[in-house]
Amino acid sequence: MDCTALREEIRTYLGLAPPGSPPAFQVLEEEECEGYSRFLISYGGSEGDEIPAYLLLPQGSGPFPGVLIHHQHNGERHLGKSEVVGLAGDFLQAFGPALAQRGFAVLAPDSICFEDRRPNRQGTVPDGDNDFFQHYNEMCYRLLRGSTLMKKVLDDANIGFNLLKNHPLVDEARIGVLGHSYGGNTAIFQMALNTELAFGCASGAACTYGQKMRAGTGLEMALVIPGFSARYELTDLVKCAAPRPFLLVSATEDKYSLDAHIIEAEARKTYAQLGAADRLVHHRYGGGHALTEERFWNIISWLVDTARGPTSP
Repeated sequence: MDCTALREEIRTYLGLAPPGSPPAFQVLEEEECEGYSRFLISYGGSEGDEIPAYLLLPQGSGPFPGVLIHHQHNGERHLGKSEVVGLAGDFLQAFGPALAQRGFAVLAPDSICFEDRRPNRQGTVPDGDNDFFQHYNEMCYRLLRGSTLMKKVLDDANIGFNLLKNHPLVDEARIGVLGHSYGGNTAIFQMALNTELAFGCASGAACTYGQKMRAGTGLEMALVIPGFSARYELTDLVKCAAPRPFLLVSATEDKYSLDAHIIEAEARKTYAQLGAADRLVHHRYGGGHALTEERFWNIISWLVDTARGPTSP
């Protein structure tokens, strides 16, 4: 099956919403930072809910390349957008400031059940077991209704993309997606299924369902899609990203990206058929799941080169 047909089949299987109108957003706070402005904004989600996010805009008149950054999970549902912009959590997750200072417009939203999108407590203070069970319920209730958490996550992600695409300071032809771990899962799915994304990077996320189930590796809740693994694999999603530039970051002892080299090898065949074998890049490191300074800065460098270089669509 060719990538176009496969992509449409997966979109239909997930029941993704069609592209909508550009979302309006409200600016709640504004702060001047070193080399960029940081805006706390809010815009409508796919189910009539509100999505809080940080929007980082570089100094200057643009148009700037854009990047939508999906935050990690790490069992810390009290951290989302704030970790991405360096206000809380692990400084090696703070991709937002590093990219904004290098001329990127950055959108960093909270995913559902994280930080300010938790139903019982907002902010960056944990809420014990409630944080887990609220997330679990969001998955279970959707399964009971015949939907999935992944549909919600991706529909919201595509609204975020649409916001960036229609921002007057953003070059709509140079918008990418980035994520580590949970964010990397989202980046793989969104990169595969939204062809308007120009480039993408997924760190600590390229691992097949088959490998996870053989090894007894836990599945992040949005990955629980009834019947999906009987028909598709993560490899199919990476294939659907072709021929656009895509960076996979993995590690030899990371159970969440353990067979990324196999995914790469299979997907590269599709890239090669489209004359774009060099656009699929895989950086494999020794070590475990957590980002290191080396990985962090290599990701930043690749994004900068890709957004500004001759390989950009």
